[in-house]
Order: sequence, then structure tokens, then C-alpha cells
Amino acid sequence: MKRRLELLAPAKNLECGIAAIDHGADAVYIGASQFGARVAAGNSIDDIRQLCEYAHVFAAKVYVTVNTIIFDSELEQTRQLLNQLREAGVDAILVQDMAVLRMAQSMGLTVHASTQTDNRTVEKVRWLHDQGFERVVLARELSADEIAAIHHELPNVELEVFVHGALCVSYSGLCYASQYCFGRSANRGACAQVCRMKFDLIDSEGTVIEHQRHLLSLKDLNQSDHLEELAEAGATSFKIEGRLKDVGYVKNVTAAYSERLNELVNRFPDKYERASRGRCTYTFRPDLRKTFNRGYTTYFLHGRQPNIASFDTPKAVGEFVGTVKELRGNSFNVAGTASFANGDGLCFMNDRRELEGFRVNRVEGNRLFPLKMPVGLRPGLRLYRNNDQEMERLLSKPSAERKIPVTMSLQATDNGFALTMDGMTVEVEAEHQQAEKPQNDNIVRQLTRLGGTPFVCSEVQLPDHFNYFIPSSLLATLRRKAVEARMVGPMSPIGPMSHIRPIRPIGPIGSPMGGTVGSHYPLPYLYNIANGEARAFYKQQGLSAATEAFELHQPKDALLMQCRHCLRFALGFCVKHGGERPRWHEPLYLQLANGQRFRLEFDCSKCQMNVYA
Repeated sequence: MKRRLELLAPAKNLECGIAAIDHGADAVYIGASQFGARVAAGNSIDDIRQLCEYAHVFAAKVYVTVNTIIFDSELEQTRQLLNQLREAGVDAILVQDMAVLRMAQSMGLTVHASTQTDNRTVEKVRWLHDQGFERVVLARELSADEIAAIHHELPNVELEVFVHGALCVSYSGLCYASQYCFGRSANRGACAQVCRMKFDLIDSEGTVIEHQRHLLSLKDLNQSDHLEELAEAGATSFKIEGRLKDVGYVKNVTAAYSERLNELVNRFPDKYERASRGRCTYTFRPDLRKTFNRGYTTYFLHGRQPNIASFDTPKAVGEFVGTVKELRGNSFNVAGTASFANGDGLCFMNDRRELEGFRVNRVEGNRLFPLKMPVGLRPGLRLYRNNDQEMERLLSKPSAERKIPVTMSLQATDNGFALTMDGMTVEVEAEHQQAEKPQNDNIVRQLTRLGGTPFVCSEVQLPDHFNYFIPSSLLATLRRKAVEARMVGPMSPIGPMSHIRPIRPIGPIGSPMGGTVGSHYPLPYLYNIANGEARAFYKQQGLSAATEAFELHQPKDALLMQCRHCLRFALGFCVKHGGERPRWHEPLYLQLANGQRFRLEFDCSKCQMNVYA
């Protein structure tokens, strides 16, 4: 059988969700009014219902994030929310808290294991599947080989992988730095992005190794050139990060990845197919360089590699457009092939290794006149564009159209005529009148007037010697009835309660959790247990020391982050990977400008850097 490949796009709101579908997404993930891991990106049930109705026409799906940890006082609200989402027609719920898993299962909802459940091993993925999760969103840190190993052991589990967007420096679900520093929990959707802040790196004797740099700030993920490799490894869904991003980002990135997936499917038509229907046309050329990015990395796709972090800035750098050639008064010229527009946003790294930006006021060829001449601009500096005015203009307008190709077949019946469109047949009663002159051209013209619908007719089939006169008004009625039938027919997933799945059996109470209970996490608060129902669930699974989540009981000297990103390696001092022997005295510390300090531990057996309070 062909394997269906799904492009999964983010939606901050209904507008972004519809744009994602229009620009080629096979599925969209969106937050509800509460309990989503991006607290600033909530949406009403009515908006989610509208998005489901729109997506389902194209056989696209809508997943809703209910992936925060839940407090006891919120359990009933959560139950009510899940029931409302079920009635709205959502296709799956993304979950972190095991109490939410049980609630959703009791309602027959399909459940996906959020990346917040820290999914990086075969044992963990197997256990999650045994509990009833149909899909597991893998940790961003996994390599293609690690994904392939999970797929080989568990071929029936849907694997979702991130392919684009911002990267968390800690394994998701196991970062408590924001809660520790600011009382804002990442596991409650309120991350303050401590990892994007400036730190000093200090050794045990107080020697400053690095001063005020963004040592935990990673570049953005871009796997657009590696979709075939990920598909071969077993990925089912290709996920774009960005539920806080604007509609321009969603349009451009979704279109770019949709085109890449189409290329893959076209090269292997017997092996892969897209998971939804419809062909997209665009008014712009998708270009990932022109969308918000901190510089791109493939992260750990092929194992550990240098330059995955952006130590100098956590801000958008954008596309390289040339080097500064000559300064003259209130202008300068650029050596390069890029063209510029009035209003472009440009930036460069100044002598203090800080990103300095400015707006272009006027363009004369390759000579640019800034609104205000930047102080740090020098000949020879590399210049980047982080706001492309022409691209913004194109994306601010309707920029895509998605149509489902259909065929139509018209037949005479005993009492009138029948029109079949994509397997759906409608009929009208009418008198059969022989035509005095050929009618085929008018019949085709009237039936293919599908503007304003999601469909485009690729062929109208008429029987040989079909020579009836059919009024244009009657043809219009047939066309309208056919469109209405197709919109809610069996080829669309919009039929009554089609999103509700039979409740599948779960693993037996007391079954071992493989490498999870008692051994996967050395500290019990890492299970993120914030309510009594989750605590009871884990006790049934064999976890005896089911203590409270970090947000409820903050332990002393806590492990705040577990990172595959390693400062020893990044700075060239990992002997295991051919680096120099460190000259500093460990332990090392990260220190914020306010003096707050964090101890680093290098666990070389796991190739992991741990950050402690």
C-alpha cells in the first residue's frame, strides 16, 4: 500500500488555519481556549468548528492541542472542553497529561502523544502506543537513524517529526527554567524563553570563558532538503513549528514544504501519496529564506554537528543579500545580486557582535539610502534582509487557491437526468427534448462553472449520441446539487461523527513501562504529575514514588534542562568528538546578568548537557 505523507501546519487562529489549508497543508494543529502549550494562541470552539468544516472538504484534518499539565481544579473544565471539541468535529487531540488521555479515550477521541511527553526511545514510544496513543510526536533531537530504529521496531505507530521552525534547547516537557526563574511554566503554555537570554559562562574558579552571549539559543530547524530521508526513516507527518507565527509565515512555509512533498510523491508515485486532496496554485514563489528565521540548521538529523546555535543573537537574521561595499554620506552600496525595495528591513553584526538593524528608505539600483544611517555599518560587513517588503506585499493579499479536480458524467434517466461527480450521483426530473443543434458545448460550459467552490472539473463525460436539449437553469441545478452532495459525501470526512473512533483497548493495569517508570527518569517530578487522576494512572503503571510536578513543589538544586546541545562541543572542547582538552576548571556555570547562576553537568555517556538550578 502507498504510505500517506502528511504536511502538518500551525494555526495561531482561524485565519492562519484556513491559509494553511489553502497553501497545501494536509492537517493543521491549533490551540483551544485553554490548556494548550502556547497560552497566547487560544481559539474559540466556534472558530475550531469552522476550521474543521473547511479542512474536511479537502480531506484535511484538524488537531487541537490540549497538551499542558492540568491541575486538580481544572479537571472538570478540561472534560467539558474535550466534549466540546468532540462535537466540533476535531480529528485528534494532542496530549501531555495522562488524565487528559483517559478523559479523551472515554469520549472516543483520537489521541496523539505531544512532544511534551518526551518521546526519544523505542521503549517510551511502545509504552505510549500501548496506552492508546495512535500517534507519537517525536523529540526534535532525534536523528534519521534513531527515527528509523523506532519505526523498525514499531511499524504500526504513526510517527510525527518536526521539520521546520524554532528549536527548544531542552528536551520538550523537561524544561523548568522558565518556571524556576519567572514562575511561568513551559508545561503550562507560558514559557518565558530563558534559553534566548544572554549568559556568562564561568568556571569553578570564577574565570569568565564567554561573556554575555546567547549560549543556549539555537538556530531554527529546516529539513526541507531531507523530506525523502525522513519519509524513508518512517515519518508519517511532517510538522512545521509556529503557533505564534503570523499568517505570512504560515503561507510561505506551508507552500514551500507542500511543493517539496509533491516533488517527493511525484518521484515515487507507487510508494507515497499526499494525505489530503486538492491542487494549490500560488501568486508568489515560496522561499524559506524570506520568512522569520534565526539562521537554519538540520540539528541532529545526521548526528552531532557544529554551528547549531546562534550565540550572537536570538533574533531573526534572514537571508544573506550581499556585502557592504562603500559608504557615501547618507547612503551605501551593496556588492551582490539581490534586488531591494523601499521599506526593506536589513541587518548586520556590528563590532560588538550584536545584531544591528535598519529600514531602507530609498533604493537606487544597488545604492541604498537608510532612514537613518546605522552607526556600526562598515565596508565588508555581511548584510542580511530580515524583512522583505515585496514578499510581505504579496503575502498580505490572497496568495493561493486550492481546488479538488473532479470528473462529471451526465446520463439520461427514465424521468430526467443524472449527474455523477466524483462518485456522487444526483438526479432531476425533466422532460426529454431532442435538440435541433448540438448541445455538448453548452452542457460542458454550464456544468464546469464551479467558481466559488473547492472544485475544478477536469472532464465532462457524455454518452455517445447524447442529443438532448437541457435548459441552462436545469444544468445549474444539477451542478449545485452535485456540489452539495460532494461536500458532505462519503469521499469527505465530514459525515456524521466520522471523527469519533471506537475506544481501543489500553495496556493492562500494572504493565511495565519499559524504560520509563523507575528508570527513564531519575527524578520523580520529571513525570509532570499535577493532578490526582494522573497520579493514580502512574501508580497503576508501577510508579511508586509519584511525586508532584515541579510547578506544585519546586525541589532544591533541581535539574532544569536536559539538552542534546552541548557547550563543550560547541566551543571546541569535546575530546570525545576530536576537540581540545578543556583548559577550564569544572563545574561550569551559566550566569544571567542579574547574577542568577546555573550549574552545568556533562553526561558524556548520554552525550547530554544538564542544567541545574
